[in-house]
Amino acid sequence: MNHLPRQPPPLGSRAILGQRWSDVVFLHWRVDPEAVEPFMPPGCSADVFDGDSWVGLVGFQMSDSSFFGGPRIPWLGSFPEVNVRLYSVDAQSKRGVVFRSLEASHLVPVMVARAAFGLRYQWASMKRERTDDEVAYRTVRHGRRSAASEFAIRPTPEGAREGEMSGDPLSTFLTARWGFHERRRGRTIYCRNHHEPWPLQRAELLRLDDGLLEAAGFAGVADRKPESVLYAPAVRTVFAAPQTAL
Repeated sequence: MNHLPRQPPPLGSRAILGQRWSDVVFLHWRVDPEAVEPFMPPGCSADVFDGDSWVGLVGFQMSDSSFFGGPRIPWLGSFPEVNVRLYSVDAQSKRGVVFRSLEASHLVPVMVARAAFGLRYQWASMKRERTDDEVAYRTVRHGRRSAASEFAIRPTPEGAREGEMSGDPLSTFLTARWGFHERRRGRTIYCRNHHEPWPLQRAELLRLDDGLLEAAGFAGVADRKPESVLYAPAVRTVFAAPQTAL
């Protein structure tokens, strides 16, 4: 069993990008590590929890973007994102995530993220719906309508107690990653991020109709219920400049 710190390590360099993530929904499925290994950047391997690797479908509302600690930039706007992610560890024992896809409804940030980080952002038509007891996301990728997803959850009321999830090792493994690995310009990079510990709550899955996992190389996974369903109201996060990992 792996134990990760809930508190983020130091960034190690100046923050270049800040964002607020709200109404964060985490859906996770167990998968065989051998199914994940082909998608790992060179020098990284699939991170595991009790012998299993995991694939996540994560939705959130992005807002309040800023660069180099400056003021928030209004034209970047507020828009939802849905990503498919895997879990990685490199030769220096740095743990992170590997994004198989990232859907966003704002074209300019899509282009910026592709150029700055080499991330696989895709432009999509998206919508987030929030009621008193339900959070829902819908996305359809432009140019590939089968790469679509709709899911909704209800946060568990008793899950809102302060610190309830702090001792759950699986939830920590899935959410306290503090960086991502990516292949960019022929090298594997590691980009660290920093935010307060996730204010996690357990949640109930109300509906799921997903094609993003299959589009990312995991056909059939979304046909079964996720083993972990979590929700977090909001965090403010910052990213450091990418560093060459290997």
